[in-house]
Amino acid sequence: MKRSAFIAVIGAPNAGKSTLVNALVGAKVSIVTQKVQTTRARIRGIAVIDDAQLVFTDTPGIFSPRRRLDRAMVAAAWEGLEGADMIMLVVDAAAELAGPSKSTADTEMIIEELKRRKKKATLVLNKIDKIARDKLLKLIAAMSAHETFDERLLISAENGDGVKDLRKYLADRAGEGAWMYPEDQLSDISDRLMAAEVTREKVFKRLHQELPYESTVETTSWTRTKKGELRIEQTIYVSREGHRPIVLGKAGQTLKAIGEASRKELTEIFGEPVHLFLNVSVREGWTDEAARYREMGLDIVD
Repeated sequence: MKRSAFIAVIGAPNAGKSTLVNALVGAKVSIVTQKVQTTRARIRGIAVIDDAQLVFTDTPGIFSPRRRLDRAMVAAAWEGLEGADMIMLVVDAAAELAGPSKSTADTEMIIEELKRRKKKATLVLNKIDKIARDKLLKLIAAMSAHETFDERLLISAENGDGVKDLRKYLADRAGEGAWMYPEDQLSDISDRLMAAEVTREKVFKRLHQELPYESTVETTSWTRTKKGELRIEQTIYVSREGHRPIVLGKAGQTLKAIGEASRKELTEIFGEPVHLFLNVSVREGWTDEAARYREMGLDIVD
């Protein structure tokens, strides 16, 4: 008899959820950057451990939203709990020990909401490689005061410490049930969206400080050349005219570098040559357009 489980992965922005999901799956299914709220849509990563198929739902970071896009992402994160067999709350242990901050406030808010919803969760303390053992033990004791946690596990998603044990723990808890995806499938994300996400990752990494949060990438064309090679066209949307030259860079060099980095990774992901063409477009108010949300797998929240 096969076993399966849907696991919702939640946490404050930059807790390391996407890095952890990639580590658990053993392949890149979610983009990772230093910029907060990088993950926007619910993305499912799939791992098979012996007879168990684990489906991880990587959700946007949960925080106190102000803008419409923020509200849509937070709503998507909470909706990720619906139908989940297990919930993992990923917490940046280093941030918790650093003292009060937005991150700690967000984590506390998430815990209180889990209590209100009467939801049990597995606490995953991440980034433990940055903490002295005595301080870590104190943090574990403090977090254990919350009765909402059914288990507490320590990991470093970045270097892999504890990830194997976490994967086994989750697999052991999976119930009997048919697999929902083919054995060799690693994610439910479409190739078009994955390509857009990879380019968005390169934009954020290249322009982490310079570019405001209101930018996105869409795959606008997916064709084949006469030689049968993959040809992808994408548009990078920015919300103001002043943002366009930031993305372009002097003589277009920044955009060229973004394109080269994205093309190289997409070639590795798809296992074939990729011809990538990028365009930068100013679209004021794109964060209020339903079509942009649909492209990201989100619903507009008023």
